[in-house]
Formats: sequence, C-alpha cells, structure tokens
Amino acid sequence: MKLSRYPCLIRIAPGILLGWSLVALGGAAPLSLESLVSGVLKQNPELEFYRAEIAAAKGERRDSAALQNPELSAELGRKQVRSGGLSDEGLAWSVSVRQTFEWPGRLSLRKAIANQQVQLADLGLRQFESALTARARTLGFQLIAAREKASAVREVAERFQQLREVLVQRDPAGLTPLLETRIIEATELTLHRRASEAALAAQSALLELNQLRGAPWEDSIAMDSVQFSFTKPPVRAALLAAARTNNFELRMRQAELEQQSFRVSLAQKDSHPSVTVGPYFSQEKAGDRERQIGLSVSLPLPLWNRNKGNAQAASARQQQAEVSLLVTQRDIERRVVEAALTYESKLAEMEKWRSDSVDEFRKAAELADRHYRLGAVPIGTYVELQKEYLEAVEALLETKKEALDAVVALEWIAGLPASLVTMSPLSKEAKP
Repeated sequence: MKLSRYPCLIRIAPGILLGWSLVALGGAAPLSLESLVSGVLKQNPELEFYRAEIAAAKGERRDSAALQNPELSAELGRKQVRSGGLSDEGLAWSVSVRQTFEWPGRLSLRKAIANQQVQLADLGLRQFESALTARARTLGFQLIAAREKASAVREVAERFQQLREVLVQRDPAGLTPLLETRIIEATELTLHRRASEAALAAQSALLELNQLRGAPWEDSIAMDSVQFSFTKPPVRAALLAAARTNNFELRMRQAELEQQSFRVSLAQKDSHPSVTVGPYFSQEKAGDRERQIGLSVSLPLPLWNRNKGNAQAASARQQQAEVSLLVTQRDIERRVVEAALTYESKLAEMEKWRSDSVDEFRKAAELADRHYRLGAVPIGTYVELQKEYLEAVEALLETKKEALDAVVALEWIAGLPASLVTMSPLSKEAKP
C-alpha cells in the first residue's frame, strides 16, 4: 500500500501515537524529573532481589563461624562369656558424645570470607540503585525531549497541511503553483513521518520507565519540562582519584581480591586435620559387671589427600582476581576520561548558543508562513525556514540529551559526591 495515496492516514498517525501515550494524563499532576527518579527507586521490583541477596549473605555469615554440632552415638548389644565349661551372657551398651574442633584460624577465615560476601552483596545493591537512578534520569529526559520534539514537528506539519488544503482548493494556473503545491505536500508527508518517529520514541521511553517503576505498561506519566544548568567537571586527576575510591565495580573487584586471599589462607589451613574429642561410657554385664569411662580423641591422617589441589586452585583464583582488578581499573579510567571529554565537548557546544535562538527561529517560521500566503516569500525560503526551525529544536534537545548522558555516565563511573547538573522547571514561554 502506497501511503502517498492515503494522505489522511499519514496526517492522523502521529496524533494516534501521541494520543496513545497521553491517554492517561488527564487530570494527572506533572512530575518533576527528580520525583520520577525517586519513584523508580521506591517501586522498582528488582531491588528486592538484591535485598534478598544481602539477607542470604548474612544468613551464610551467621553459620560460617559456628562450630559443628556435637555427635551423639550409642551402641547396644549382648555379650556372651565362656570359660572352663561355664558360660554367661548379658547386656552390653555404650554411649559417647563427640565434638569436632577446627584447626585454629579456620573459623575466623570462614567468617572473614562471609563478611566479604555480605559486603559484595551490599555493593551490588548500591551499584544497582546508582545505575537505576542514572537510567531513570536519562529515560525521563528522553520522554520530555521526544514529546517536545513531536509537538514542534506537529506544529510545522499542521502549518503545511493547512497551507496545502488552501492551495488544492484553488485552480493552479501554470506550472509554478502546481510544483509549489507538490513541494508542500511532499514536505508535509516527511514531517508527519518525523512526528510519528518522535511519538514512538516517547512511547518507548515511557514503556521502559513503567517497567522500572513496576507499573502496568499502559500507565502514562505527565512530565514537567526542565531547564538544565551544567557546571564544569573537576580536573582529570580529581575525577580519576574519585573513581578509584568510589566506583562500585572497582570496589567489588577489590573486595573479591581480599576475599580470595582469605580463601587461599583457608585452603592452606585445610591441609591440617580437624580434631574430634569427646567422653564415652560403656557397660557390660555377663557374669561380672564392667564399666569404662574415658575420653576419645580422633583425627584423620593426611596421607593421601593433603589438599594441595584446592590450595593451588585458590592461588590461581587469586591471580585471576588481581588481573581482573587491574583490567577493571584501566577500563574505569578510560571510561572516566571518555565521559569527561564528551561532557566538555557538549558544554563548549552549548556555550555557543543564544538563549533565544529557538524562539527566534519559531518566530521566523511563523513570519515566513504569513508572508508566503501573501506571495512575498518564495517557496524555497518558506520550506527552508520551517526545516531550520525543526532542526534547531532537535539540535538543542539532542545536545542537551548527550550532555546529560555524559554527566550521568561521569557521575556513575566516578561516584562524584555532588551532581554536575541542576534542574529547575521550565516556564511555558521558554519551552522550545
């Protein structure tokens, strides 16, 4: 099916898509971006997985330093005695309690390993919360930007549509009016496509936000437009130092290395045997009555298995942890520098803008529309001004998005204590 044969479908498609995304907005109070992020952090269902991981690690830690349960054993039987043609028999029984004691240092090492596991689980939760905050902030601005872009494109598309409807009602006299009508119609089709793409981008961001919020997919969100104020990042040395100290991934590799060193020590101590000690009591009655009370001691003899294989494997895992830490540190440093370069580039780009550039382009597009209808502006100038207005809006929104993405990446990787961007509600007059 050729869409050019059905211009009405092309005209209403963006409105259908945008209406689908805004159907639940009626009466809903607009949310600020930070309120949206806070809601995601409170309602995300996956957070329970990480909290359960912490609870599991704490449960393992509780048992890691506990002694083995004592072992109770009992024996019961009959005893028969024969001597000099005489015989007698009676009951024989014994009972013992045994307790196994680990080699000194094993329990403390197991507890240290369990403590590191709790720390890793806690770092995993905090890393997920940080990543969730970054993703929610990015998606929130994508939703705002896509809706603003769709609104601007629809504004220009409707302008072309109204103009085309006026022109087709006239009887074009000559080739030039006919060609101008075709130019306007083709531009209108292109703009409706761009409006559809922007509406789909908004819907995609909304669906992912609903997933992060644990909300039904059909829920919609009214968002306040925001004004961003970006500040210059710290010097590279400070950024790298902050990343080495605060980055969650790097801290997890460090905790894993420390945990693996405990595993090496434990594997070495596992070559020493455990000692089992306990009292016992036995009684036999076959003619005479015999009783025994004593203390038993047992331990395995390390003849065939000295645990060398486990010690060697633990040492190899420690080497892997050291390499992983080094590789992660290099990767973090690269990502910090890359995010800083991107952010600095976008800041330099935004500093060249005039604060009223988009508003002036909008006024020029409206002025060109009025004067083209009066015949004072040629078709080329009219179409070019409408396109330049849209491209200016898209460039503004896209650069802000790229700058925000770089800020989010830099803050997440380096773990900066203070944000490099502040947000405030944008007045209706200042919206692009």
